[in-house]
Amino acid sequence: MAKYINPYTDFGFKKLFGEEGNKDLLIDFLNQLLPTRHQIADLNFHNTEHLADVPAERKAIFDIFCTATSGEKFIVEMQKAKIKYFKDRSLFYSTFPIRNQAQKGDWDFKLAPVYLVAILDFAYDEAEDKRKFMREMTLKDQDGEVFFDKLQFRFLQMPLFKKQENELQTKFDKWCYFLKNLSNFDHIPAILNEPIFQKAFETSRLANLTPEQRSAYDENLMHYWGMKSAIDTAVDEAVGTALQERNVEIAKSLLKTLLSNAEIAKHTGLTAQQIEMLRKA
Repeated sequence: MAKYINPYTDFGFKKLFGEEGNKDLLIDFLNQLLPTRHQIADLNFHNTEHLADVPAERKAIFDIFCTATSGEKFIVEMQKAKIKYFKDRSLFYSTFPIRNQAQKGDWDFKLAPVYLVAILDFAYDEAEDKRKFMREMTLKDQDGEVFFDKLQFRFLQMPLFKKQENELQTKFDKWCYFLKNLSNFDHIPAILNEPIFQKAFETSRLANLTPEQRSAYDENLMHYWGMKSAIDTAVDEAVGTALQERNVEIAKSLLKTLLSNAEIAKHTGLTAQQIEMLRKA
């Protein structure tokens, strides 16, 4: 049985990073992602549900929304499954903390920096040769020079994080290793045996949950497993369909040769009966 929560569940993620008593964990994690000029000393949590000005527009529900005492705004999201228009959704979400800064009366439009940090349980980069574990984005001009540095995106594609315990070099590496493997740990690894991670492990212990919390977590976990299973099945079926279509095309080409149905079946994985049906088609 698992000893620690799965941070990819809604309950697990908010238990770890979204509670007032654990905001030091969120601060430490975010500071590994941020430039020196935007390091966080303290932060305040906000209501995670926001409504657009026009009723017809969709509302945005964030996992975590907070503001550093120095002014920076942060949306922190855990994305469990690949969704259509992921980049568009991220940009849409980032508009809320921007528009919320508007002030009544005279205002010079000066904005506080806004960061959207998304921890992804999938890889959104399609081309394998261009995949990167962390994507850092800001607005740049045609020459690649920064045009506006107050809107920043950080996307962590967790399946692409491959480092093992002996390969961890930075605090950021340690946090990523912790998040990716937390639900599989049965003890605190030596490299993570330091105060901030000791607290993170203690916070994540299933034995520390109340019966009500455990029930909510188990429901979240079942939903997470069900969703992952559905996605894996859809991927397997898509791969299987594509392979079948490829084998059929190969078989059609081989029908133009003197090979027998049995020989074509051997080369394609189709049955002799399927080859005969293609021959008669």
